[in-house]
Amino acid sequence: MSIYQDIGLNRVVNASGRVTVLGVSTISDRVAKAAVAGGQSYVVIEDLMVKAGEIISRYTGGEDSCPAVCASAAIAITVAGLITKGKKSLVERMPDSSGLANEIILQKGHAINFNVPIETIIRLGGGVPVEAGTATEVAPEDIEEAITDRTAALMYVKSHHCVQKGMVDLPTMIEIAHRNGLPLLVDAAAEEDFRKYIAMGADLVCYSGAKALEATTSGFVTGKKEYIAYARKQYKGIGRAMKIGKEGIMGLLEALEQYEHKDRAAEAEKNKETAVWLRDSINQIPGLHSEMIQDEAGRAIYRARIFVEPKEAGMTAIELEQRLKEGDPTVRCRTEFMSLGKLDLDPRPLVEGDKELIVEKLRKIMEA
Repeated sequence: MSIYQDIGLNRVVNASGRVTVLGVSTISDRVAKAAVAGGQSYVVIEDLMVKAGEIISRYTGGEDSCPAVCASAAIAITVAGLITKGKKSLVERMPDSSGLANEIILQKGHAINFNVPIETIIRLGGGVPVEAGTATEVAPEDIEEAITDRTAALMYVKSHHCVQKGMVDLPTMIEIAHRNGLPLLVDAAAEEDFRKYIAMGADLVCYSGAKALEATTSGFVTGKKEYIAYARKQYKGIGRAMKIGKEGIMGLLEALEQYEHKDRAAEAEKNKETAVWLRDSINQIPGLHSEMIQDEAGRAIYRARIFVEPKEAGMTAIELEQRLKEGDPTVRCRTEFMSLGKLDLDPRPLVEGDKELIVEKLRKIMEA
């Protein structure tokens, strides 16, 4: 029994991944202990924010960092920082940025929705999103010609939600930004390498704490010291409405230390083995076909994809997904390609017994 079942909610078998709608991830006892200890003591929050930034930067290679309550909040305070440059009167105006250089250029194929449009998060920080190019093709000239005296920054979104073909690559985006005297912000919320994009030359990178890190509800921005100082000042402005607590920060710091020593290659191999088991087991169910796939954004994440052909299965992928959600426990899978007749199962959040439960539920649905 989970604590959520204790209050009358269904048990969730999470085969969707580390997603916000299902609580993102779970925390270890070690991270929980750090969060509890942080919550049981007092601290000068401004001092903690500065010290946390120093510690986070040891794991990212950034000159400085700033914790936030989630990756979206990190993006919002970063955008506000780049527009206000930390000036008190402007910080207190946000998100009203009228008359300021407030445009954030991103590729049209990066204008994603992750249960909220990324443009909404940019606007929350006072930014005006400017989409360059088309949804399936962006040329460097599209980025260059979108730059005006109203441009505050260029933004690159690294996500499986993005269009993966026809986009301008990150090194080119960095070169264009720097040649035009502009910062380049990377949204790397779900990425698993916390040094990669700083090492490539990005000025600012935003991460989630609760996804790959499996930390408390948290996030952070890391990068150039000047820009981080601007972002941190937003806690006297829009950041006040999205502030992270001391317990969240201490959980985040412990998760970073834990992650640093994790055998990620072994973990990825274990998840791949589970994906193979799911694939092979589902292929034994009449009416269904499964293959193993790799994450669209190239991460070392492997999933079992279910292909639902209505004539063979007697139902659509939409109907199958609905039946998986019914009952207790409810089984949740990835649905990005559901309209194309595909459902994906992500092994990473599964606990002991989950994979067998999923296959058995699929078998019963098909038999019915």
